[in-house]
Amino acid sequence: MSNFKQIKRRKLLMDRLKHKYRLVFFNDNTFEEVWHLRLSLFNVLSVIGSISIIMTTLVIVLIAFTPLRELIPGYPSEAMRREIVLNALKIDSLENIYRIQNQFIENMKTVISGETPILKDSSGNVPRTSQSVSFTKSTADSVFRQQIEEQEQFNFTTDMDNGTESNISDMHFFTPVKGLVTNEFSSKENHYGIDIVASPNEVVKATLNGTVILSSWTSETGNVVQIQHENNLVSVYKHCANILKKTGSKVRAGEAIAILGNSGELTTGPHLHFELWHDGKPINPKDYIVF
Repeated sequence: MSNFKQIKRRKLLMDRLKHKYRLVFFNDNTFEEVWHLRLSLFNVLSVIGSISIIMTTLVIVLIAFTPLRELIPGYPSEAMRREIVLNALKIDSLENIYRIQNQFIENMKTVISGETPILKDSSGNVPRTSQSVSFTKSTADSVFRQQIEEQEQFNFTTDMDNGTESNISDMHFFTPVKGLVTNEFSSKENHYGIDIVASPNEVVKATLNGTVILSSWTSETGNVVQIQHENNLVSVYKHCANILKKTGSKVRAGEAIAILGNSGELTTGPHLHFELWHDGKPINPKDYIVF
C-alpha cells in the first residue's frame, strides 16, 4: 500500500507540474484581452534552468578568455606574471652560481688538506676524479693547438707589443654614442666611467679596433661588453639593451656592438656607462674622446 501511495503522489505532482495556466493581460478601460500566455510550472522551471545555465556559461567564458579576469582579487596581472617568470629565471641562475661556488670552495678545502679533489660536470650529477684526466699530447692535439695559435683569436700580446711605447693621446678614439654626459668620471666615488644619456635603442659603437673579451650579463650592470685594444687598453660598455657581438669577435672602430638600454639594477634610465682602462687602471674617457 505504501508503494501505491508514493506512486500516486508522484503522479499528482507531475500532473500539477504539467497543469496549464493562462496568463492574460486586459485593457484596464475596455477589459479587452490584449495578450495571453499559456504555461505550466514545468515550463517555468525549464526556462529558469536554461537561463541560469546560459548566464553561468557566459560568466565563465568572460572570466577565462577576457582581461576581466584581472579584476578578480588575487588574480595576477600580465606584468606580475612576467615579473614572476623573470624572478624564477634569476633564482635559477643564482642557484647555479651558488652550486658552482660551493663546489669550488669544497675542492679548495680538499686541495689544502692534501687530498685529490672531486670534479663534477656542469650538471653536478656525474662525479669524477682528476686522475681520470690524461695530459698526454697527441699528434692531432699538436696540430689543433698550432691552428688555434695561428688564428690569434685571444692572443693579444702580438697587437700590444707593436705599439706599447706610443702615447694613447695620439690614438683616434671613436665616440661610442652621441649624447649628454650626466655623470662624470670620479675615482674617489668609485665611478670609473661616465654615463651618457641618448635616445632609446641608440646604437653603441666600438671606440677602437679590438677583440671582444666579455659579452655577458650581470644583475647590477645588465648586459656588458668589454673590448681589448692595443696598447693594453680595455673599453667597457654597460647597461646595454641587447648585445650584437659574441666573445672572441673582432671589431673595428665605429662598428655596432650593442643597443643602448636600461638593463641591470644600478640604473635609473636608458643610458650607456662607458669606461676606459689602461694598464689595469681606469682613465677618464673625456680626456681622449669628445662626446
